[in-house]
Amino acid sequence: MLRTLFLSGLSGVAVAGAASACQPTLTVGPDDTLFSIAEEQLGDLSRWSLIFYNNPDIQGGSLLELPEGTVLSIPCPDDVVRAPDPTPLQQPDDDAEMKLVTASNYAPFTDLDWPGQGMLTELVNAALETTPNPVTYSITWENDWSKHLFPMLDSKKFDMGFPWFQPDCAGNPGHERCVNFHFSDPLVDLVILLFSKSDDPITFETDSDLHGKVLCRPAGYFTHDLDRADRRWLTDNLVTLEQPATPDACFDMLVAGDVDAVALNEFLGVQKMFEMGLTNVVSPAARPLSVEGLHVLISKKHWRGTAHLYRFNAGLAKLKQTDRYNEIVSRHLALFWDQIKG
Repeated sequence: MLRTLFLSGLSGVAVAGAASACQPTLTVGPDDTLFSIAEEQLGDLSRWSLIFYNNPDIQGGSLLELPEGTVLSIPCPDDVVRAPDPTPLQQPDDDAEMKLVTASNYAPFTDLDWPGQGMLTELVNAALETTPNPVTYSITWENDWSKHLFPMLDSKKFDMGFPWFQPDCAGNPGHERCVNFHFSDPLVDLVILLFSKSDDPITFETDSDLHGKVLCRPAGYFTHDLDRADRRWLTDNLVTLEQPATPDACFDMLVAGDVDAVALNEFLGVQKMFEMGLTNVVSPAARPLSVEGLHVLISKKHWRGTAHLYRFNAGLAKLKQTDRYNEIVSRHLALFWDQIKG
């Protein structure tokens, strides 16, 4: 029942809202889930992610099993249109003490055409302004992600880059990123979902449900969540992974019946559902495949790496305790879902 309601919200079906009675804070009851709370408080099950990303303390946990008694901050809708935060410390590259690099076309996270240049760009700005002993900084946009780690960050042309996923460094310490880079604390945790055909939904209650299945994720995307130490789907040939060039190709393969599910983050997956006209054909599973943090990276060879990382993490930790963090996240997520649904 829960999964059916969740999917109807994502496919654009109107849900009778209770947003007018929205409570700014809510204590989780014995049967509450993110989905039921989103329906009750925000009037739309598909807006569960606004609550998830608005509460950093629950990120990394289950969407369906919230600890009873947890106090959640609810991003109640209002009529106030907030402009992106000012960035007084951001300077031209030649004048900045700290130089960062990112890329566009990753809405709502980093995108030159998105308000504030994306949610994570605003969070990075805010963390650097909140940190003790703030310094001036610049952000350079290089849309070829393959250049960021090597040579840009490795050669210390730039001090830090964002946003990047962290591999399973404990299980795979030899991974290139683990060997060469330090990771900040996560800016946010990103939910990875399975998207399958609505008339043939994939069952995913336990990992063994996917044994023998064929999943699709584009070439160049991370795969560590499919092959971590407690999963080993790829190493032990328990799951087949198809890797075409684009997310669109994955969804084409799904519709054609060539794969059982597409594994993508919730934003990209739902965006493709709407762009490709598949909202009545494809549905996301309610259980996350994984929850992956998005981080700032700095080279281990950087002579100020530890100091820069401490400065950033201190600012981010302080930011996460403020209303400013919640306001930035809520504003960007609400805009994303409003644009997706037209």
